[in-house]
Parts: sequence; C-alpha cells; structure tokens
Amino acid sequence: MLRNPELMASLRDTRFDAVVADPMMLCGSPTSACETLGRADIWLIRTFWDLDYPRPFLPNFKFVGGLHCKPAKPLPQEMEAFVQSSGDDGIVVFSLGSMVKNLTKERANVIAAGLGKVPQKVVWRYSGEKPDSLAPNTRIYDWIPQNDLLGHPKTKAFITHGGTNGLYEAIYHAVPLVGIPLFGDQPDNILRMTHRGAAVMLNFQSLTSEELTKAVQTVISDPAYKASVQRLSDIQRDQPMTPLDTAVFWIEFVMRHGGAKHLRVQSHALNWFQYHSLDTGATLLAALMMAIFIIYKGLRFFISRCFSSRRREKTD
Repeated sequence: MLRNPELMASLRDTRFDAVVADPMMLCGSPTSACETLGRADIWLIRTFWDLDYPRPFLPNFKFVGGLHCKPAKPLPQEMEAFVQSSGDDGIVVFSLGSMVKNLTKERANVIAAGLGKVPQKVVWRYSGEKPDSLAPNTRIYDWIPQNDLLGHPKTKAFITHGGTNGLYEAIYHAVPLVGIPLFGDQPDNILRMTHRGAAVMLNFQSLTSEELTKAVQTVISDPAYKASVQRLSDIQRDQPMTPLDTAVFWIEFVMRHGGAKHLRVQSHALNWFQYHSLDTGATLLAALMMAIFIIYKGLRFFISRCFSSRRREKTD
C-alpha cells in the first residue's frame, strides 16, 4: 500500500465529521453543496463500531474513527513533574474542548471546588479567569497535549464535553469518562459511552461540586468502568489496518482509479420523480384501480343477471 506522509499528517489533524474524496470536485464548473456531496465517491466517516450502533450503510462509506489517535509521547518536563507528584492516586484530565475557552465565574468555581475534593491531581485545560475555589491539586493550562496525557500510565479518568476526537483518544488509551456535554453531538456521544458502561454523564447547568466529585470517584473506584472502556479499546485496536491507514488507502484508491463509481449508489443519477418511485407507485395504483374496476363491473353484471333471471321466473 502506498503511504503519503503529508496526507497521513493532514488526516490525523482533521476535525471534520466526514472527509469526501472525489477527484471530479477538483475540475469543472462550480457546484452547489448538494451536488458536491452527491458526487462523492468515498465517504470517510469519523466514527467506528465501538462507539456507533450497527445499521445499514452503502459500500462507499468507510469508518475511520480514531484515525488521529496514536501512542503517547513524553510530556513536557514541568507537566511530567506535576503528574509524577500525584503518586499512586494518579491524575484526572479535564477539558471542555477548544471551542470553550471560558466559563461563568459561578460555573468555574463549582467545577474547581469539585475537583479540589478528589485525591488525584488534576490537569485542567482552561483559558478563563482563575477560579477563586481552585485547589492545590488542580493545575490550569491554556493548552494540554491531550492524547499524551490520556496515554500516560498515571491517568485515571477523563472529564470531557464529549467531542468525538476526545472520546476516541479516551477509548484508544482505555480511560473511563465523566461526561459534561454542552451542545451538538456531545450529549449523544456521552449517552453512547454511558450505555456501554464506560462513562458517567452530568448536566452542566445543574452540576454541583459534590456531583462532580462523586462522578470522578465512581469511574475511578468502580472497576466496571475501566473494564468497559478497555473492551472498547480492544475493539478499536483490533482491525486489519489502523483507521489512518484505512483512510489513506481509500483516498489513494480514488486517486489511482480516477474515482470509485462502482461503489456509488445510483440513486444520485435519478431525478426526484424516480428517486421517490412515483412512477412505480403510479403504475401500481393504476393497476389496482383497474383491478377494482373490473371486479366492480363483474359483480354488477353478475348481480344484474341474477335479478333478471328471478324476474322472468316470477313473470312466468
């Protein structure tokens, strides 16, 4: 299989829910978004069956969830020292994603107070004002090497908003979750992990410091959460090719063969009348109406003949 380092690097860093590979989009006249999507030969879906639910898909849908995941690298020296200072209790990693850079003072203080009650050290990605209730066991960073922290042997739990990238990094490194979803697909993602026994879900608006402390301690102390996420990790890793190699293969496949038309569903070539089978429906409806008409006429003729025969008998 060919390997393009630049392509692999760009795919690993992607934040799109789906990557559309179609060489026809690189030439010709401008098209609308619907036309562009309709001309896609291969779809790279940023989930996998450890997190997704089984359902029918077309052959040009390739699932590459976790393509950005990779073994952990050493942490920066200062951060490694803080992590090592946690001793046997380990650390908790907390991030609400790159889109949430600030919180209200009240929410930040509630969260900080809850984190301060756990015996673990906490690495918190947060760019807002330092909370008044921040405890000595919690350290705030504007940015954290999330994948490397989740892959660190001292990491015991991950508090997350439920973004797909973070979930797959947690699955890859088998770290149980405390989910605080905010918007978009995050509630659904956390519900899936909760259903699989690998997470506890909290409500951001009504969250109390006691609930946060209890949730963190639950996923750390109850071995069932670790076992569940380890099972998901085993599924994620047990594939013929890594998700990144799969994505690269199919993109290069499209490039080598000038597309993958043999995998595309032909419904894209139909107009709306044909797509919704209105022509077939109209034919079947006409046939049904004709059958009803013939039956009606036949019954009417039969009944009229019967009544005619009886009238003649009475006359005679």
